[in-house]
Amino acid sequence: MVCWAGFEETSLTLEKGKAKTFNSSGSAFRDFCSDCGTGLFYRDAELLPGMVEVQSATLDDPEALPPHQHIQAAERLGWMERAHELPSVPRFPEIA
Repeated sequence: MVCWAGFEETSLTLEKGKAKTFNSSGSAFRDFCSDCGTGLFYRDAELLPGMVEVQSATLDDPEALPPHQHIQAAERLGWMERAHELPSVPRFPEIA
């Protein structure tokens, strides 16, 4: 799963580096960091004209844009309905 933050495409400015663009399907384009491969942006001129979706975890302050809805829930895996109820650990759990 991923959290996206939507913006007008004209407001997006890359301050450093260069993104690599991949046509993932028809009018959908995904951008990645050309150095490390981190997913950055999603554009779809048919579905979201004039918009760019930014992976919010890549922002300097991702806490500033908390999610406010689940999108594409029709395609959600059944266990995602209760994923927030799972135990939480700060790092990788120890292997037993």
